Amino acid sequence: MSVHSKLFATLLISLLPIAQADEIGIVGPTYDIAEPDLLEVIQLRLSQMEKSGELAKKQDEYRDRVVGAVEKPKPVPGIKATAVKRTFYYDPTMVLDHDIRGEDGSILFARGLKVNPLDHVSLRDELIFFDGRDRRQVTFVQRTLRKLNGAAKPIMVAGEPLNLMRDWKRRVFYDQGGALVRRLGIHQMPAVVTQDGKRLRVDEVRP
Repeated sequence: MSVHSKLFATLLISLLPIAQADEIGIVGPTYDIAEPDLLEVIQLRLSQMEKSGELAKKQDEYRDRVVGAVEKPKPVPGIKATAVKRTFYYDPTMVLDHDIRGEDGSILFARGLKVNPLDHVSLRDELIFFDGRDRRQVTFVQRTLRKLNGAAKPIMVAGEPLNLMRDWKRRVFYDQGGALVRRLGIHQMPAVVTQDGKRLRVDEVRP
C-alpha cells in the first residue's frame, strides 16, 4: 500500500464512529426516513425545467457566456499604450524556499538553491505583447512577424484573439489574467521580450 493510501485509510478510520461492545438499546422512538431520494428530486426538477423551457434557456445562457469568454476575454487591467519607451531586464532566477525530496525522502534540491531556467532552456522565439483593440499595435505585430519570418509568439492582453487567428491564419496567445505581464513587470504595450544571456530583455516600444 502506498503512503497516500495508508494516510487516507488512517484518516478514514479516525472518522468512523467507535463501536461499543454493549447493547444500549433504543433510546427513543424510531421513524422511517421520509426525505425523498436526492437524485429523484434533481431528476424531477430537471424534468420540470425541460417542460417549461427553462432548461433550454439556461443551457443557451451558459453557452453564450462560455463562447463570449473565449471570443472576447477580459482585458488585463493596468496596461496602457506606450507613452515613453522603456527597456529593462528580468532575471528569472528562483530561490527554493523548501527542500524538494524524492519518494525515498532523500533531498533532490536543497532549500536556498538558486535555479535559472535559462541555464537549461532558451527563449527561441520573441514574445510580443500587445493590445488587440489598438490598430497601430496590431499593425506593428504584423510587421514584426513578417520581419522575423513568423519566429515570434504574439500574446494579447486585450481584444478578440480568435478573430485575429482567423485573419492571420496563425496561433495567437492570450495572457489570461495578466499572469505573464505581472511577472515580467510590463506596464506598456506593445512590449517585446527577448533573451539576453541569462536574463530576459523587455522593450516597451511605440508602434
